[in-house]
Amino acid sequence: MISLKYTTWSLIALAILATAVQAQNTYIPYELGGDNYYLMYGGPNLSASISGTDEFQRGDTVTLYLDLTNYGRILGFKDDKTPQNPKEYALKNAELQDEYKKTTALGITATLTSDTSQIEVKSGDQVVGALRAGEKIQSPLKFTIKIADRVPSGRYPLNLKLSYDYQGNVRVYASDISTSGGSPTLVNFQESLDYAKANQTVKVPIYIKSQADFELSNATGVISAGDKKSPIQVTYMNIGDQPVKDAVARLSIFKPFSSTDDQAYIGALNPGESKTVVFRIDVDSDATPKDYGINSEIKYTDINGDTVISESMKIPVIVKAAHGSMIVPGTVLLALVLAVGVYVYRRKQKSA
Repeated sequence: MISLKYTTWSLIALAILATAVQAQNTYIPYELGGDNYYLMYGGPNLSASISGTDEFQRGDTVTLYLDLTNYGRILGFKDDKTPQNPKEYALKNAELQDEYKKTTALGITATLTSDTSQIEVKSGDQVVGALRAGEKIQSPLKFTIKIADRVPSGRYPLNLKLSYDYQGNVRVYASDISTSGGSPTLVNFQESLDYAKANQTVKVPIYIKSQADFELSNATGVISAGDKKSPIQVTYMNIGDQPVKDAVARLSIFKPFSSTDDQAYIGALNPGESKTVVFRIDVDSDATPKDYGINSEIKYTDINGDTVISESMKIPVIVKAAHGSMIVPGTVLLALVLAVGVYVYRRKQKSA
C-alpha cells in the first residue's frame, strides 16, 4: 500500500510539473532556504581546438581561431531529502529539471598566454555568454599572435585559461498545491540557485614551420662619392634548419648608388654554413657623405623544389666625401698668380 501511495504521488507530481515550471517567475536567495531533494555531481568541461591551420612561419603576425566545446555531463547524484506528500514529489521533480543545468558554463572568460617570449599574444580576453553541454560556440574565438623572426621550428603550446560560473545546487519551495481549475499547480513556486566558480587551462599547440633562414654575419662597405665598381663584401649565414641550393644574393639599388653587378651566386648552403660574396657598385659624385643601408635578399630553391625569396637584409654602407683632386688647388694657385700680377702692375703704375 505504501508503494502504491508513493507511485500515485509521483504521477501527480509529473502532471503538475509543467505548470509549476511555467509559474516560476521569482527566485529566492539561497540563504532563505527551500528544500533540497538532490545532490548532483558533475559540471561543465570545456575543450578548445584550433579552427583552420595550426602551422605558421617565423616572423608572421596571424589570427588564431579557437573553437570551444562543452563536454560537461552529470556524473551521478544522490537523494538529499525524501518526499512525503504530493507537494514534495512535485517539488522534487521540478528541482530535477533544473539540476541538469549544472553542466552549462556561464560567463566564460578566455585568456590566451604563451610560455615563450618568441610568441607574443597581442589580443586581450574573449568573453562567451553561456555554453551548454554538448554544444560548440557559434563563432570561434580570435586571438592575434606575433611570432618572432628567429624562433626555431617546432611545437609551441599556448595556454588558454578559462574561467566561468556554473550552477552548483538548486533548492525549491512552494507553499501548497492547488487542484482548482482541474490541473494541479504548485502555489507560490520558487527556487534558489547556488552558483560556483571554476577555472580550466587548456593547452593549444601551434607549430612553426621548418625552413631556411638567413642573416648577415659580416658586411664591409666603405666607399667614396664618385667611386666606380667599388667592392662591397657580404657574408650570409643560413641560420635556419633546412638546406638550400641554387641560392643567389641580390641587391635592391637606389640613388645615389647604381650597379651592373648587383647579384652574386651563393649556391648550396646548409644550416649553420656561411658564404662570402662581393658586389660592385657605383656612387654618384654628388652623393651626401653619410651611412646608408642597401637592402639585399636571397632567392633559393628549398627542399621541396620550390623557389623562395628570403626576408630583406640591410647591408650597411658608409659613403665618404670624394677623393681630393688637383682642380681646386690649381684654381687657388691661378687666383694667387692673378692677384700678384695685379699688385705688381699697380705698383708700376704708381712709380710711373
